[in-house]
Amino acid sequence: MSAPIGPARRAAAFQRMRDAHSTEMAEDYVELIGDLITGMGEARLTDLAEHLGVSHATAAKVVARLRREGLVDSRPYRSIFLTDEGRAMAAASRERHRIVHDFLIAIGLDELTAEADAEGMEHHVSERTLAIFQAMTERLKAAPIDAQVSPSK
Repeated sequence: MSAPIGPARRAAAFQRMRDAHSTEMAEDYVELIGDLITGMGEARLTDLAEHLGVSHATAAKVVARLRREGLVDSRPYRSIFLTDEGRAMAAASRERHRIVHDFLIAIGLDELTAEADAEGMEHHVSERTLAIFQAMTERLKAAPIDAQVSPSK
């Protein structure tokens, strides 16, 4: 058995999760704004609300927060644009998502499950875990799990 986790270490882990929760929504929004701009040429509040499954008012409140945080630039009745900081956050979030998604596919999950799980996990894994996911994904691509497991007789 392993030793119990001490209070300071446990508190640090909970703090990391609280920090991840506080940035999770911002990351989802800026990533989607970037995707909408790339795919449609613009990101509108209506599109954000529709893609995220939230009300127009909720999307407007979050965009106002993102504007205060310097992640987006928007004006009433105009498209929403990412600032340099917003583009950097979107790119980092997109890369974290890709790493988690690719790892889940490499260990044998189907596409729909991998996509859904990666959407939540990307915000909560540490940089160290991401690095291990990426390394393991490369190993698994070189020698897939199916090739490593011999059939039962």
